[in-house]
Amino acid sequence: MEKRVILVTGASRGIGREIAKCLALEGNMVIANYCNSEDKAIQLKNELDEAGCKIDIFQADVSKREEVKSMIDFVIKRYGKIDVLVNNAGIDQVKLFTDITDEDWNCIMQNNLYSVFCCTQEVVKYMISEKSGCVINISSIFGRIGGACEVHYSVSKAGIDAMTKALAKELRFIEYTSEFYCTRHY
Repeated sequence: MEKRVILVTGASRGIGREIAKCLALEGNMVIANYCNSEDKAIQLKNELDEAGCKIDIFQADVSKREEVKSMIDFVIKRYGKIDVLVNNAGIDQVKLFTDITDEDWNCIMQNNLYSVFCCTQEVVKYMISEKSGCVINISSIFGRIGGACEVHYSVSKAGIDAMTKALAKELRFIEYTSEFYCTRHY
């Protein structure tokens, strides 16, 4: 079986680290994205290298389009494809609704929602041309039920849920209707 090339954002710690580990241990080629935790990303790479796994690490702030483009270009140039994108990167902030500043709101939306939009948009271009690929978006139950003192976080996760559902319908439509694809120029 051909190894899949899998990009995991926010993979240096927490849930992303465990996702990257599991996927690498299954024999996939994993690119573990990190933003600030280089030491943890290097530890993950060393651990998986010792286990005989294939892993690369790549520093990029996924809330910035140009850094995302550089990361995707790196993966495509090095491996020729991206089979799976796991949008995991995100941040949280516990704060009363009345205390959330515009800066707080924008920071959460940029890191949690825009990053998913940006990474997905850049990767889907390749997946559409290859007629193959999978995007996995990590969200939160708070996107459905909300969380006290986490309104902005909850809204960002609800946005991910809505984007995932809408994009799934759109990509299925593209798959079955080449005319739609031609007129949309993805």
